[in-house]
Amino acid sequence: MASWGVSGVTGGAATSLASDPFYEICCYAAGIAGNLFAFVLFISPMPTFKRILQNQSTEQFSGLPYIYSLLNCLICMWYGLPFVSYGVVLVVTVNSIGAAFQLAYISLFIAHADKQRKLKMGGLLIGVFCLFALIVYVSLTFFDHPTRMTLVGYLSVASLISMFASPLLVINLVIKTKSVEFMPFYLSLATFLMSISFFAYGLLLHDFFIYIPNGIGTILGIVQLMLYAYYSQRSGDNYRLPLLA
Repeated sequence: MASWGVSGVTGGAATSLASDPFYEICCYAAGIAGNLFAFVLFISPMPTFKRILQNQSTEQFSGLPYIYSLLNCLICMWYGLPFVSYGVVLVVTVNSIGAAFQLAYISLFIAHADKQRKLKMGGLLIGVFCLFALIVYVSLTFFDHPTRMTLVGYLSVASLISMFASPLLVINLVIKTKSVEFMPFYLSLATFLMSISFFAYGLLLHDFFIYIPNGIGTILGIVQLMLYAYYSQRSGDNYRLPLLA
C-alpha cells in the first residue's frame, strides 16, 4: 500500500513508524479530517456569491481575501508535491481543492465587478500566477531537494501566518463591540477543527512546516471559541446562525 500519510517522516524511527498500521491510520485520519473541515471553510463564501449573482453586482464586497487565499493554496500545494517535500498528499489535496474554489470565486467576482474592479482583480490574479510561477522556477532551478523543501516550507509558513490577520481582526472586533454578531460560531468551530487536525497531522509527520502554522491557527481558534462563549452568554443573544443560510 502506498504510504501517502507517512512519507514525510524523517529520522531513525521513520521505517518502524511507517510500517506501523496504527500510525498510518492516525496520519490518514488527521489529514482527512483536516481536508473535510477545510472544505467547510471553502464553501463558506457561497452565500456572498449567491447575493452577488442575484444582484449582478459585487457591491461593496472585497475580492482581496480570495486573491490572498489563492496564493496561499498554491504555495502550500507546491510544498506538498514530491518535487519539494516527500509527497505530503493530503496537503496537496486540500490546497488544490482550495485553489480551485478560490479561482472560481475570483472569476465570479471579476465577471460581476465594475470596469475598474475588473482591471484591478484581473491584474492581481495575473500577479498571483506570475509570483507562483517564479517560486516554482527559482525553487526547481537554483536549489537542491532539501534546500528547496526548506525554502518553500518557510514560504508556506509565512503565507499561512499572513492569513491569520483575518481571525485577529475578528477577535479585535468582538472585544471592541462586545458582540459575536460578526463571528459565526460554526465558521470559528470549523477553523479550529481544521487547524487542530492539520496540527496533529504535522506532528505525526514530524513536519515543522505543517504543525507550526496550524498550531498558531489552533490557538487562535480556541481564543475565538472562548470569546464566543463569553460574549454570547453576556449578551444573551443567539448568534448560532447556520453557516450557509
